[in-house]
Amino acid sequence: MQYKFIWLISLPLVMAACSEKLGDLEEPSLEVKVEKTSFKVDEPVVFTFSGTQTSISFYSGEVFNDYAFKDGRTVELAGQGATLDFFSQLAGTGTQTGQLSVWLSDNYNGGGDLASVKAAAWTDVTNSFTLATGTANVASGKLDISSRVSKNKPLYIGFKYITKPQATNGLARVWWIQSLAVRSKAELLGEKELLLADQESAGFRTINQFPADAPSLTTINATRITLAGNKYKDPLDSIYNPAYSIYDPKNPIYDPKSPSYQPTAKVPVFVPYDPNSPYNDPETETWVISRPIYEDKVNLGPDRAVSIKGINTDVLDNYTYTYKTPGTYKVYFVASNHNIDGAKTVVRQLELTITP
Repeated sequence: MQYKFIWLISLPLVMAACSEKLGDLEEPSLEVKVEKTSFKVDEPVVFTFSGTQTSISFYSGEVFNDYAFKDGRTVELAGQGATLDFFSQLAGTGTQTGQLSVWLSDNYNGGGDLASVKAAAWTDVTNSFTLATGTANVASGKLDISSRVSKNKPLYIGFKYITKPQATNGLARVWWIQSLAVRSKAELLGEKELLLADQESAGFRTINQFPADAPSLTTINATRITLAGNKYKDPLDSIYNPAYSIYDPKNPIYDPKSPSYQPTAKVPVFVPYDPNSPYNDPETETWVISRPIYEDKVNLGPDRAVSIKGINTDVLDNYTYTYKTPGTYKVYFVASNHNIDGAKTVVRQLELTITP
């Protein structure tokens, strides 16, 4: 008990001492030298260091590694023009044809129901693209949509998908739409194209004609739109047979003592086939429509430094870098000392000229 008491008294003193030590953070020091300030393309630039610091980060001054944009890089794209392209592919065992078409609108209200879609003016641009005819992933080619995008008016991209009655027209075919991009025609930044929207950021969502009674099996994720027909009700389907095993409460999938037990399985309510229902095998119209797309500023996020020294590196005497493009570059090195309580930083900058 006595030792425990002494430990309890000592612990706050130890923690206070550690805290005081952690809070005693020294200013980092860094000096950077180069033999000259003009180099040729592909000529190694050797930066020599002196000083003490915990870490060093490097900004070369090139696009996407520029200290001037460390807090964010925004590019104005209005008036530059744009193109639209995507990849398409067929999947599944369906046999229906002519199901998919591509449309553009600038006055859809985004209502998310078929009435709102029908109330908008849409332009059919299907014939401007190459669409898949089989299971190969096919590039659509680029459609110039410069006259349709602007800073002040929205552009909506719509994929319209028709499912005919499947009992008489065969099963609906599955379509995949991938790698969609609305590309600005602005000059490349570095080697990077500037996008007004891509497959993920386009914000596609599904609009069903009969959302409650005959919804399509269409799905959307970050990389693909899967356009699929609604599941039609076949009177020969086992779910319309009251003797089907899933309706039997003694089925082992419902028995916790059975090896076949499925914890999430529940005995469904039997619903007989209704031959008079108009939703057994209807013709349906399904749309997948993007968010409104504007030709406006795009935020590319901050330029990131390259870490060239970390806490596991005792000393860094020099660093070598090679430039591939002529130009004048403002180079920055950011040296830091840090601990649990915070960080202290010093910045060093020099200017280099790179000649052909």
